[in-house]
Amino acid sequence: MRKQLWGLALLLASPTLTWAQNDTDTNTEESIDTSTDGLTLVWHDEFDGTGAPDSTRWTFEHGFVRNHELQWYQPQNARVIDGVLQIVGRKERVMNPNYKQVSSNWKKNRATAEYTSACLESRERFSFRYGRLEVKARIPVSPGAWPAIWTLGNRGGWPACGEIDMMEFYRVPPSTMGIHHDQASDERSVPIILANACWRGENGRDAWNTKRIPFTHFTQRDADWASKFHVWRMDWTPEHIALYLDDELLNEIPTSQAEPATERGFNPFRNDIEGFGHYILLNLAIGSSGGRVDDSAFPMVYEVDYVRVYKN
Repeated sequence: MRKQLWGLALLLASPTLTWAQNDTDTNTEESIDTSTDGLTLVWHDEFDGTGAPDSTRWTFEHGFVRNHELQWYQPQNARVIDGVLQIVGRKERVMNPNYKQVSSNWKKNRATAEYTSACLESRERFSFRYGRLEVKARIPVSPGAWPAIWTLGNRGGWPACGEIDMMEFYRVPPSTMGIHHDQASDERSVPIILANACWRGENGRDAWNTKRIPFTHFTQRDADWASKFHVWRMDWTPEHIALYLDDELLNEIPTSQAEPATERGFNPFRNDIEGFGHYILLNLAIGSSGGRVDDSAFPMVYEVDYVRVYKN
């Protein structure tokens, strides 16, 4: 993905961009766990200091990308502030340079985007196969927010490449969670946290192993849950993918589920393909599965304290 060096310049020059102050201590090299459970730290970003995200670790997505989401992705919505990465969703209009009035492509038939955000990815910098991925983050939970921590395989198109969703927060219709009453509607109004994996199924389409955990599962135990940082973890072996939140197991996925239906396919979670691995994505989407957007909630701030990868 082409590196956009002008992002920081625009950020520093714009008087309209403001950034939240975080309430966590800046990470130092002395505080990093370089080994845990017999694993060794092989890649990490502690987001030390203040400035643009480290270009030796991250690149950015640009424009409209997926899922008919409402945001325009741009690098200047990501910034490191006092040792914490901030991905900020903003209500602001951006012209779509790819606009075509007569087009069936949703990425082109929108003249403008009414929201902006950022998506960081390690695709051109780092990928891994097996091990532990750990991310400490504080997520926005206002209506319309769709923050995520996920990985994609670096071979093949989606879904054949494989997708692992360590964390997605969004909203679903009440009926999908077994809520049925006269006032229930099809509007996405029930907040959930997801832990998923996706691959190419027998019919050639996407197949999923999904766990949807009602957000109330966490807030009933801690009413201040949304104001705190939490640790998401993936333990990935050739046999299984285990997804945790604050050491609570949310989903365990046997990698054998993704065995290919044909000899031409491959298992994106268990293979010996040279150079194959998954890269990391951190993003804040707006709308779509995030539900009806609450414009009064902007700016929405998604904060990441660190990203760490451990291997045997």
